Amino acid sequence: MKIAFVSDVAYPWHVGGIEVINYNEASELKKRHDVDFFTLRWPGMCSDFSRNGIRYHTFHRMDKNRLYAHGRRSILEALSFSLGLFRLFDYDFDVVVSNQFPVLHLPMLYLYCWLKRRKLILEVVEVWDRNYWKSYLGGFLGRIGYACYSATMKGASHYIANSTITAEGLFRSGIPRDKVTVFTPLLDDRLIASMKHSRESNSRTIIFSGRLIKEKRMDKWLKVVKEVNELVRIKAVIIGNGPEKGNIIKEINKMGLSGIVTVRDFFGTKRELYKEIINSTAFLIMSEREGLGTVAIESIALGTPVFLPDYSPIPEEVRSMCVVADEEKLPDMIADLVRSGKKPALIRKKENLDSFRISKVLKVYGKIFSRINQE
Repeated sequence: MKIAFVSDVAYPWHVGGIEVINYNEASELKKRHDVDFFTLRWPGMCSDFSRNGIRYHTFHRMDKNRLYAHGRRSILEALSFSLGLFRLFDYDFDVVVSNQFPVLHLPMLYLYCWLKRRKLILEVVEVWDRNYWKSYLGGFLGRIGYACYSATMKGASHYIANSTITAEGLFRSGIPRDKVTVFTPLLDDRLIASMKHSRESNSRTIIFSGRLIKEKRMDKWLKVVKEVNELVRIKAVIIGNGPEKGNIIKEINKMGLSGIVTVRDFFGTKRELYKEIINSTAFLIMSEREGLGTVAIESIALGTPVFLPDYSPIPEEVRSMCVVADEEKLPDMIADLVRSGKKPALIRKKENLDSFRISKVLKVYGKIFSRINQE
């Protein structure tokens, strides 16, 4: 089959959960199918090129600073991406697989699939209601955003939800259950197994990796780190980039944590990130908005326990593998782990990792292709 992946962000030129998942899916599918990838032109990309058996088509120059405006995704850049997808019409694909965001591109994909009589599969990582759209964009723009979202989310041939929470959101919005598959391929067993030799002595480090946006609540993260350090000497590292990076650095200095907390950009490879995780004592996530918690799953697979506040929206299949407690109790719990160094004792329900293995991509997509081709 001829498959087109569509996303305004692409790994490894831009690092995030959905980017990695799309990359894993495309990399596995190209073993049996022809795979093209349509995306924005990030630094280091040419207009058209091939990499690892995937053909990339890029348009409209983009960098990390332009993707966001005023702490949220840029509407202007989303429009530019959507218009650039006219390039799709130069090709004839059997299936289009697209990330749900930035939403404004979906009408172009529906038009392509309608004119070409092809199938569209939407990858859904979060389901936003009217109130969330209003809080994200403001009252007027939020209502428009919700209207566009509602009008464009119900026409796909099939949906791949990243978690059971996301799937339930789709069902509530009127998507039939037989059109939804819950699947998140993000664990490369061979890579994870190869990292075992990278384990060093306990570094007494608390780690976080992710996009630095307000919803990650790095203010609370720094508060926990400070309280842990008052109980037992530690180091901490924040790995990521985003619109809140400058504010986070200012807060670190304000709290007197400059000698404890290091902030660095995303690593260039998964291997580098995994080495940092595997040699850390604990992975701490204080986010108030998470579609899945990709890096939490990776951390557990690498043997580093994940700590979450009890308000965390991370779905149960991931949450049940983590240490979950009232945020006021987290500093004492992490300090106890630092003193004992017994990380394996805090890894729970590791069997849940089976549903996140990359090796299942061809099997899962094969079932989806068979189903939509019968419609």
